[in-house]
Amino acid sequence: MTKQARKPNTFDVMVLGAGIVGVSTAIHLHRLGLDVALVDWKHPGGEASFGNAGIVQRNGFTPHAVPTHPQQLLGIFLKQSSAVSYDLATLVRLFPWLRRYHLASSGESVEHYAKTVAPLRALVVQEHLDLARSTIADRFYRTGGWLHVYRSRSSFKESEIERYYARVFGVDYQELASSDVTKLEPGLKLPDLNAVHWTESCSVSNPGAVVDAFWRGYVQEGGAYFRGDARKVQNQRGSWSLECERGAISAKNAVIALGSWSMDVLSKLGETYPLAVKRGYHMHFQPQAGVSLSRPVVDVENGFAMTPTEKGIRLTTGVELAERDAPSNPNVIKLARRRAEELFPLGKALQDEPWLGSRPCLPDSLPIVGASPKHKGLWFNFGHAHDGFTFGPVTGRVLAELISNKTPIVDPSGLSPTRFAV
Repeated sequence: MTKQARKPNTFDVMVLGAGIVGVSTAIHLHRLGLDVALVDWKHPGGEASFGNAGIVQRNGFTPHAVPTHPQQLLGIFLKQSSAVSYDLATLVRLFPWLRRYHLASSGESVEHYAKTVAPLRALVVQEHLDLARSTIADRFYRTGGWLHVYRSRSSFKESEIERYYARVFGVDYQELASSDVTKLEPGLKLPDLNAVHWTESCSVSNPGAVVDAFWRGYVQEGGAYFRGDARKVQNQRGSWSLECERGAISAKNAVIALGSWSMDVLSKLGETYPLAVKRGYHMHFQPQAGVSLSRPVVDVENGFAMTPTEKGIRLTTGVELAERDAPSNPNVIKLARRRAEELFPLGKALQDEPWLGSRPCLPDSLPIVGASPKHKGLWFNFGHAHDGFTFGPVTGRVLAELISNKTPIVDPSGLSPTRFAV
């Protein structure tokens, strides 16, 4: 269907979900000449795309593993771990999923993960910057990489597998001793730190503003946007339809890019995927005068990150295993803040309450990108776990190329939904 011939509110593709994944998908589809309707019930970038640490990770060739050391497990059990916290009922419900997750993040499965994400990671920074320059979002981006710090020599040695794959795939990094760490980030105050400086990654000063700029660029280029509830989408006579605030829309193709809400729609369509949620929090702080950070810093053992943003230092927490819509747990951010204060003087809190969001995760830590095996014209781009902000622009491009019958920039077979076929 050409743009000149289509009927009002009839499109080639409707993209359901306006986080960075959905917005990026919509931009690429529109630039490939398709009529696109982007749909969400909130302002674009209002969920996980708003609340993350704002890092575009060139590294990251091993999945986040399930803790196995007795000391780690004891801390988690006693609810003294800032890396992992839990609600007991949710933990019991997720036990079969966690077993699959553990198997997929150890042994030979790690190599499969590394080989699958390597082509994506090779493109993430450039894909971000290309979208940023064309939508005037580049002012939020900064070079300088990010810093992984280790409080013990043993944890630094355990992370060698990540550096091994970085060498395999040609990603630059620098190993730093304590004196080098404090030269790079004088605000860090623990005397005995080992660190890895991932120099090829970049970060942003305001993740939500980046997505907003992408969306505004999409609209200015002629893309359509609607407020609507994706859970009400209907499949009738080979077409997808949805009642939105400004009337009904229809399209031959529909993309599910709803992150942690994807199964709310797919379960009604008879689609089953093992999507779980890892919750996370953030809070902003105003350090004392003369103390700051130049780049994001992650405390690997304790699971939190500190990122300099326009709103102060953003402290983002580790993983909370709790129901997606359960009330906020204030102890998670309190514990992360206590651990972070050992490393950096966060100073005054700039929010009364922490932000809370959800990361959509599949047991192999890879997203689902591709066509539904059950419904013609239904496409998926969700389940990015900790990498939604990083991968959004590149998986958006890959899916847009698939829908447009073009050869994708990378082979997406490792991300296919058919890997979960039963």
